[in-house]
This record gives sequence, structure tokens and C-alpha cells, in this order.
Amino acid sequence: MSDLFQHLALGFSVALSAQNLLLALTGCFVGTLVGVLPGVGPIATITMLLPVTFGLDPVGAIIMLAGIYYGAQYGGSTTAILVNIPGEVTAVVTTLDGHEMAKQGRAGAALGVAALGSFFAGCVATLVVAAAAVPLTRVALLFGSAEYFSLMAAGLVFAIVLARGSLLKAIGMILVGLLLSTVGTDLETGVERMTFGYAPLADGLDFAVLAMGIFGLAEVLRNLEVTEHRDVVKRPIGRVLPSMAELRQSARPIVRGSLLGSALGVLPGNGAVLGPFASYALEKKLAKDPRRFGRGAIEGVAGPESANNAGAQTSFIPLLALGIPPNAVMALMVGAMTIHGIVPGPLVMTRNPSLFWGVVASMWIGNLMLLVINLPLVGVWVRLVKVPYRLMYPAILVFSCIGIYSVNNSPADVLFTAGLAVIGWALTKLGFETAPLLLGYVLGRLMEENLRRALAIARGDPAVFVQRPVSAALLAVAALVLILAVVPSLRKKRDEVFVE
Repeated sequence: MSDLFQHLALGFSVALSAQNLLLALTGCFVGTLVGVLPGVGPIATITMLLPVTFGLDPVGAIIMLAGIYYGAQYGGSTTAILVNIPGEVTAVVTTLDGHEMAKQGRAGAALGVAALGSFFAGCVATLVVAAAAVPLTRVALLFGSAEYFSLMAAGLVFAIVLARGSLLKAIGMILVGLLLSTVGTDLETGVERMTFGYAPLADGLDFAVLAMGIFGLAEVLRNLEVTEHRDVVKRPIGRVLPSMAELRQSARPIVRGSLLGSALGVLPGNGAVLGPFASYALEKKLAKDPRRFGRGAIEGVAGPESANNAGAQTSFIPLLALGIPPNAVMALMVGAMTIHGIVPGPLVMTRNPSLFWGVVASMWIGNLMLLVINLPLVGVWVRLVKVPYRLMYPAILVFSCIGIYSVNNSPADVLFTAGLAVIGWALTKLGFETAPLLLGYVLGRLMEENLRRALAIARGDPAVFVQRPVSAALLAVAALVLILAVVPSLRKKRDEVFVE
């Protein structure tokens, strides 16, 4: 326990520096803005801001990007409650009761409970991250190459099962991502792979270009097709702080949502998405009168909002402790760390303790900032909700092109990004989810490296992956999950859950 406090003291000493405080505030502010403006998610925003972080030190860069992610969870609730449009997929459930409360003149109470619940959940999740990181890292240090390869394979299988839509399409996206990760020069043999003689591809596909094209600009293209309709609540917001009775009603859902979201956030391929849905279902099941849900029940806002914020933060555990990104946002974090010369994994805690614990401590500070940003400034966010897309997107396109050009001062990168944006848009139109592609791309290089090392140690014997108990267990779990996912009855239930 004393070690934990010493680590947290180190983290706070890093996070409380003037520069890191400013970057955390910037990340939280941008994240809230992203959450408030429907159509521009944290994935697209982080890809667009990646080039901006090149001039920052690694700790500050990761603190800012993390602030954008969990800040978006806060901001998403504002549009869900006031406009009935979830700024983020994690705020979908909040529209059910939050918007009903707004129509009844209780928007202030809904916003207040969402912010207070998110703050409590953020504090709980920060403690969970800090407490789980050390033992997980010790376990990870015992892993060899075979175990790492099997762990990443299991992570990809979870990402396939938890992806929306067809399993086959998710598998296809993972495989394309793995294939793209092999483009470039083989570091062991020096042979160029899949470059087609085009010199700029000799160093491989640039992560920023791929992410910006597939996610950032493709998101802009997708939103240009959507007809704008915003059902902004006309009634007064009312007082922002909930009454004592409302706080009593919300207390238990907030605690349950925080714990549920923290547990589900660790799952690969999930992040903050499953928590709010599970929390809403749980609260509805525990309620004395479930008919209140969907008609303005404050528990339907308190639980899910706590769960999504807790999940957003605990999804950092696999990244910080094991170096395995559990979802697309964390894959972007891996990309950001790699760009700054940091190899994600258990050694980050020993080699870069200020980065590890600085990011953990900044989460608590960021949650405090978000409470201050969201409650007193709710009037400003309401005005921003009314900003038309036709003014927003040209500005986003211009800044994105400047950002991607500045990475290598290469016009070819801008053209590549534009081409990938069209591909990303087309994939979405055909029902492919692009997040597994990015996960496959990021994990592909790590998997190849560990696969080669494990085979080299075993003198080319592939049985090494099933002879080592932990590796065999991980592969068995991955195979079992994949088999269960294709069982017709379970597959049908999975499809129904995603439709709901």
C-alpha cells in the first residue's frame, strides 16, 4: 500500500506541473467539445491532433490525448440530454431518460447528476487503474514472447466478437489491418514487402496517415450525408445541482455503474461502450417500478453516465500494464507512444515511471477539471450544440490537411490520407466497422515480432505456443470465444444485443 501512495505522489508531482495541467485542461476542454458536437468522435479528434503532439514531451502528449477521450464521455451526455442526439455512442442510453427529463424541465438535474456521477466514477476508476497496474505489470514481466503473441491473438478475437455487425466482416477488417502492418522493409532480411516498388512505402504505412484517413476524414464524409435535425429542448434548463431527494435516488446507481463500468472497461474491443448498456439494464431490473424508465427516471442517467466514464478510464489498464490496446482509441495511444519513442508494455512502469503514474494521476485531476468545465459552462455548450455542420467541417478538413502535411512535409501524405478517407467511407457504407482494422494494424507488428522471437527461441517449433501453459490457456480461451460466437443461437442473441 505504501508503494501505491509513493507512486501516486510521483504521479501527482508530474501531473501538477504547469505545462501538464494546461495540457490536461486542453484535452478535457477539447474532449468535452468533441462530445458536445455530434458527429466528431474522440477517435477522429485524436487522429487529427496526433501531429500537434509531436512537439510536446511524451508525458504531456499522452495526458492531453487521454483527457480528450474521457472528456468526450462527459460532453456526450450534454447533447444526449438537451438535443436527444448522443454526442458519443456511449451516451446513447442517456438519451432515453435524460432527454425526457429535459422535456419535463429537469435538464439541469440530469446534467448535474451526469457530471457528479462521472466525477465519482472517474475517481473510482483512477484508484482501480492505480491498484491493478502494479500486480498486472508483475505478471506481464513473467510473460515470454509466446505468451505475448497468444495474449494479442486473444485480444483480436475479443475485438472481433465485440465489433458491431457481421463476424466475417470484423474478421476481414482484422486481417486487412494485419496485412497493412507488414507493408515496408522487413527489419531482419531487409526485403521490401508489398511496397510495389514505391519508395515512400519502404518505411511502412505511416500510422498518422492511416488513422487520419480511415477515421478522421472518413468521419467527416460520413457526417456530410446526415441530414441535420436537432430537437433542442426549448424549456429552461433549471438549476444544475440536483435536489437531495434526486441525489439519494442516484447514489446507488452511481456506485453500481462505477463498479460495472470499471470491470467491463478492461475487456478487449470494448472500452466504455458496454458499461452504460449493462448499467441501464441492471438499474431497470432492480427498480421497484421499471415502467418509470424511458419516462425521465434519474437512475437511467446516473448509472450509465457513471459506467461510461469508469470504462473509459479502466480501458487504459491493458494498455499501460500490458502494452495491449483494448480498443481503437487505445490503439491510437499506442501509436502516439510509439511516435514518441516509447515502447508500450510492462517496462513503461520501470523505465518511464513519470509517464505511467503521471497519466494515472492526471486522470483524477482531469475529472475535477471536467466537473468545473461542465457544470458552470453548460450555457456555453448549449450554444455550441446549435453550430451548423456546414461551418464546422470545412474548418476540420483544413486543419487536418495542415496537420498531416506537417508530419513529414509531404504532399503525398495528404493525398494518401484523402484516398484512405474514401476507402474508410466506402467500408462503412458496406457495413464494415473500421476499428478492428486499426487494432489489427497496431497489434500486427507486435505480433510478428513476438511470433518470430518465440519461434527463434524454440528453434522453429510451433508447438511452443501450446506447450507453455499460459500461452495454451490464452489460445484455448480465444478459440472457445470464437466458437461460441458462431453458434447460431448465441450469434442471434449477439446480433439482437447490438440492434438494441
